[in-house]
Amino acid sequence: MMTREEAEEVLEAAGREGDGAFPLLEAALACAVHDDPDRDANAARQMAEEGVAHLTRRMERESPEEALAEAMAGDLGLAGDLLDYDNLDNADVIAVCRRRKGLPVALGVFYLHVGRRTGLDVRGVDFPGHFLLRIETPEGPLALDPFSEGRVVLPSELTRRAFRAGLTPDVAGRLDRLMEPVTDRAVLIRLQNNIFARAAQARDYVRAERSALRRALLDPSDHRPWLDVAAAREGQGALAGALQALGKAQILDGGATIAARAARERVRLRLN
Repeated sequence: MMTREEAEEVLEAAGREGDGAFPLLEAALACAVHDDPDRDANAARQMAEEGVAHLTRRMERESPEEALAEAMAGDLGLAGDLLDYDNLDNADVIAVCRRRKGLPVALGVFYLHVGRRTGLDVRGVDFPGHFLLRIETPEGPLALDPFSEGRVVLPSELTRRAFRAGLTPDVAGRLDRLMEPVTDRAVLIRLQNNIFARAAQARDYVRAERSALRRALLDPSDHRPWLDVAAAREGQGALAGALQALGKAQILDGGATIAARAARERVRLRLN
């Protein structure tokens, strides 16, 4: 079993990788272990391998989008959690494996890994409010919804969803913008953002800090995770640690200097 410190080493290594070599599944498993190290990630790896076997067989007789959806939702039983959507287990890939349900982006990690292992061109789409997948087919790219058992999302529905999410008409009507793929790193960071938002809302500042720290490790050039680390530490009363995190944010990005400086001054005054 992996320790929390070993999980951080995996995430640091992933953070140094280029986008083309980013180890999505292993990094996602390391995130889950980092959150709760008293678990074994091998069951999730085994489930992913089972998905590869199912998809390989289905690709012999089904279209790419049908085969992927049937392998993941039909054979593995992965689906969205409609009854307890805000349960933090839905954002944890080890828990998703055990429960066979989760958030769209957590489910998407398995879709992406399994699809690529069988040669499919599948990528994440950072759609506002609801993560989607983009799969390339002989007829062109299609949007899939891993939360809804991998079903195809029609262009008209994409536009409706975009309007509901508050996008302007010039963006909501452009499929190339709505289906623009993102990197695997961005997919996993979105998953950690989900955890941070839910943990912070529940005032679970320890868990919020861990999720923000994982984002910092996954993208070491980004100052924003350190601002969230600082906020979570301040919520715990760890003011010296909050100051340290704000200092890292300032070093990483001069654009964050003003905001971080103001936050540092507020925390420093609380220390006195």
